Amino acid sequence: MRKSLLLITGTLALVALLTFTMGPAAVVFAQTGGATPGNNGYGPGGMRQGGGMMNGGNGYGRGGMMNGGNGYGPGGMMGNYPSNTANPTSQPLTVDEAKNAASQYLASFYNNNTKLVIDEIMIFDNNAYVAIKDNTMGVGAFELLVNPVTKTAYREPGPDMMWNLLYGHMPGNDPICIGGGGMMGGYGMLNWGNPMKGGQYPLSPATYQPGKMPFTAQQALQAAQAYLDKVYPGVKATSTADEFPGYYTVDVETNGTTSGMLSVNGYTGQVWYHTWHGKFIQMVDFG
Repeated sequence: MRKSLLLITGTLALVALLTFTMGPAAVVFAQTGGATPGNNGYGPGGMRQGGGMMNGGNGYGRGGMMNGGNGYGPGGMMGNYPSNTANPTSQPLTVDEAKNAASQYLASFYNNNTKLVIDEIMIFDNNAYVAIKDNTMGVGAFELLVNPVTKTAYREPGPDMMWNLLYGHMPGNDPICIGGGGMMGGYGMLNWGNPMKGGQYPLSPATYQPGKMPFTAQQALQAAQAYLDKVYPGVKATSTADEFPGYYTVDVETNGTTSGMLSVNGYTGQVWYHTWHGKFIQMVDFG
């Protein structure tokens, strides 16, 4: 019994050490360079290999620390983000359903702040994506997903929570928050005071100025395409990089048809592919 407890304690300590010494960058997202990309960016022989700590061929797979077959799935550390993968018999959302869910979210958590408006809705078979715009800045504010089963909106995992300098601090009652003041406290998922423990860019909200990030929109598009050429050959970045506080989001196309999206950090150029959407169905621009 004692040996089992020691083994469990040691394992948890190792996970904590890896997370906080290597930082979220090493644990959560793929970037250009580094490990050889394989199945959707997580290649053979590395930490993100099938059967490894971050197992799976599409985002985070079965049995891994961040478990799930498509993006974030059931049973893992980040396994409770709702999507159509949890109920494959559910029907994709309509644009009106996604719009209503996003409007209710803004009313509940931002008191219908008039500077925050719905800018774009994309319908996928796993969920709906909603971009919220900050009219006072003229750029994106944050990104939402809508669950097709419950028809409720929640903050998108990934760049929106990890890289968003102004709105990364999620409302305390957000459906995916744990306690008040953000999923794990502070600004963003792991606290914006030092988002990468290695100290690559210890930023504060005051750091961000619209249109003045070190990586320009054009450079973000170049980084996006370089990543796609390496990880998803044949997939192309579109010509527009939508700016959010700290990063850009870029739609991607396969054979000339929208097939997904990725984000590029505006301070490091790191690329984070959105693996959790599924098959693209429809897009409506409200801007």
